[in-house]
Amino acid sequence: MDHLSCDLCGKALLADEPVRYQVRIQVYAAYDPLELTPDDLSRDHRDEIHALLERLAAADPREVEESVYKELHFDLCMACQRRYICAPLPRPAEAAPAP
Repeated sequence: MDHLSCDLCGKALLADEPVRYQVRIQVYAAYDPLELTPDDLSRDHRDEIHALLERLAAADPREVEESVYKELHFDLCMACQRRYICAPLPRPAEAAPAP
């Protein structure tokens, strides 16, 4: 038996729950198609490319990767799955009602 627990409430899964739910979230940069003009094609972009490569060389590789793509996996119990389905995106703290 896997020793899984709910990633939200910590309840043991498969032992205490008849079913477990998996949540997979993919977050990736959405790129809209660019409209290229003849001027774009005729310009020399070497300086821009060089500057970009310098910024990438100085950046944290993990941060760069996560700015483009990140995949998250969670296991949920039945109760937390229901709560998640009702509100998959939590409100920012400043908009949440006071406890």
